[in-house]
Amino acid sequence: MLRKERYKAFVDYFSSHQPDAETELHYTNPFELLVAVILSAQCTDKRINQVTPALFERFPDAASLSESSPEEVFDYIRSVSYPNNKSKHLVGMAKKLVTAFNGIVPSDIDDLQTMPGVGRKTANVIASVIYNAPAMAVDTHVFRVANRIGLTRNATTPLAVEKQLVQYLPQDRIYVAHHWLILHGRYTCVARNPKCQICPLTWFCKYYGQTQTVKALLKAEANTKRKKIGLKKKNNAKKIAGKLKKLEMEGNHDTIFISK
Repeated sequence: MLRKERYKAFVDYFSSHQPDAETELHYTNPFELLVAVILSAQCTDKRINQVTPALFERFPDAASLSESSPEEVFDYIRSVSYPNNKSKHLVGMAKKLVTAFNGIVPSDIDDLQTMPGVGRKTANVIASVIYNAPAMAVDTHVFRVANRIGLTRNATTPLAVEKQLVQYLPQDRIYVAHHWLILHGRYTCVARNPKCQICPLTWFCKYYGQTQTVKALLKAEANTKRKKIGLKKKNNAKKIAGKLKKLEMEGNHDTIFISK
């Protein structure tokens, strides 16, 4: 399948079945989303959604957060990954947001990246989610799914994946395609043992095509047989050891012959 055809199949499917895909982070305004995305680095959205209600109640805007301290913020986010660094980033981000942008979250990706804790991925999320900009944030899910499906080729870095996706996706679909890839990677095309049996994209998925060839299936079958044989031997060894132990406890020290 040509790359152009694969992209069309991808966009056509999700445009019909998941046209309004969106982030699973909970927020009510751009400031809250910025905070949530900074917190979500190497952490689950579920965990962030458990932490942010109390955090947003205490710090409803950039001004209130900028007047706080990392120590105070830490108490609200201690259960997320890397709370020490993130508490410092949040306070620093709020100060920058107030002094440089009058408390308004900017739409420009370069402006966003001037704030502490805001890298390219976070900036792309804000630009695409809040402003529907044609920006593609590449996290582990996007990186994995894009490569598996075959949307990207020889893309070994997040930036390379981003550039290829932005180049070939329709401009007006880039902001939502980010969520398509994330959600598909989170629930179907998981890192270990992807759920190909329930995936609707297998007919054009490069990964599926490569792993479902006759050679691949025969290799998988051979591996399964080897595992079964190994397990059988292990179980037999346990039985023999059990019998020996039992006889030993009964005081029988004669030579013992046990059939396998």
